[in-house]
Amino acid sequence: MPEIAAIQPCLWFDDQAREAMQYYVDTFPNSSIVSIEPYPDENLDEHFEGMTGRVLNGRFTLNGVDFTCLDGGPLFPFTNAISFVVGCADQAEIDSYWERLSADPAAEQCGWCRDRFGVSWQIIPADLGGLLTSPAKIQVMMQQKKIVIQELLDA
Repeated sequence: MPEIAAIQPCLWFDDQAREAMQYYVDTFPNSSIVSIEPYPDENLDEHFEGMTGRVLNGRFTLNGVDFTCLDGGPLFPFTNAISFVVGCADQAEIDSYWERLSADPAAEQCGWCRDRFGVSWQIIPADLGGLLTSPAKIQVMMQQKKIVIQELLDA
């Protein structure tokens, strides 16, 4: 079994960890599910009632970044306080990730979106700092939902 990275994000899902892992590895290149450890049979331990078959510990890699996840129930929902930054090479890459990951239009602003599992993502140009060279460009970005590089260049 591969070693766990020194620092690694862990995503707590209600009961969609297996589905989310597959969705994410299908979305990002160079990604894979490393392992899935299910909860033990609930008949063996009353503490696991209703958890049989759900993910106790899932490990997956997204484009070289290691993650863990679990199905823990609805106690701790995702918030925008944590997001994952995806640096994109060009507008086509931004558009592709945005199409796959944005599922909540009310959560979209300045390149931030929320996926169908509630996880927040920042889909931005890899050189965003180089594009935001004036207050006018920053103002344009603040009005955008999905980042549109040409609009920043034109500002």
